[in-house]
Amino acid sequence: MENSILNQLGFDPIFIILGLAVIVLILTVLVIVQIVKSSRLAKKYDRFMRGRDAESLEEVFAQAFDDIHILQEEDKATKDALRVINKVLVKSFHKTGLVKYDAFPGMGGKSSFALALMNQNRSGYILNAVHSRETCYVYVKEVIKGETEAPLGREEEKAVKIALGHEKPEA
Repeated sequence: MENSILNQLGFDPIFIILGLAVIVLILTVLVIVQIVKSSRLAKKYDRFMRGRDAESLEEVFAQAFDDIHILQEEDKATKDALRVINKVLVKSFHKTGLVKYDAFPGMGGKSSFALALMNQNRSGYILNAVHSRETCYVYVKEVIKGETEAPLGREEEKAVKIALGHEKPEA
């Protein structure tokens, strides 16, 4: 045995055996860890599949896809309805200003009023109702982008400012 390869290495062969034993031990631990992980995955899979066969799972998935399709159709219908609402909203009056005043002092009470009705583009109308004992006159002035062709009275200007939020309404 004097001509053996192990004798020619120059170190004790027990180190090789110990090194291999350590590697085998590490590999054994890694195999055990993988077995535990595989076992956990198998338990999760069993829990998921419990009470269901492949056909019932297929039905569940088909129902989920049908539900998604229905939701997409409802979403489209909702978006279409919102488009219509937005078109109507642009034309509707949602800025208002009201100023009540006494057109003829001594008549008692503020029976006359100026009412500004405008949309989001600052366009609309100003209604001015002048009330006297014998009659009531109503005047309409058109507002286009915040401007009028006819000059505005003090009460009408105030109604426009209230509608545009530049002035607070009277209490």
